[in-house]
Amino acid sequence: MAAHNDSGKEAEELVKTWLVGRGYQFVEANFRYKHAEIDLIFTYKGLLVFVEVKFRSGTGFGFAEEFVDSTKRKLIVKAVDHFIHLKDWQKDIRFDIVTVYRDKNGNVNFKQFEDAFY
Repeated sequence: MAAHNDSGKEAEELVKTWLVGRGYQFVEANFRYKHAEIDLIFTYKGLLVFVEVKFRSGTGFGFAEEFVDSTKRKLIVKAVDHFIHLKDWQKDIRFDIVTVYRDKNGNVNFKQFEDAFY
């Protein structure tokens, strides 16, 4: 597996642990539908929360959240539509982006964008 894939999986595990620590209940990871994937799915305060995780070691090429473009959002929405149909989810949903940055000292920082898109 390529190094960027390893970093992405590590970032997803870090975000999962971080959100569970903030009161989110983990539902599923890496739900796939056709060409789309939802990184993490949680419930939180009655919502079903779909989380796109982005990892960067710096901001030299832009902020991580900027890499969730319109094409990526459309794919995520299609996968979410499929997921909520499969689960017969009848309550509200939310799309979040959580970015993970590792500084030069190896410290990890998170930034959560709630209701990032629809």
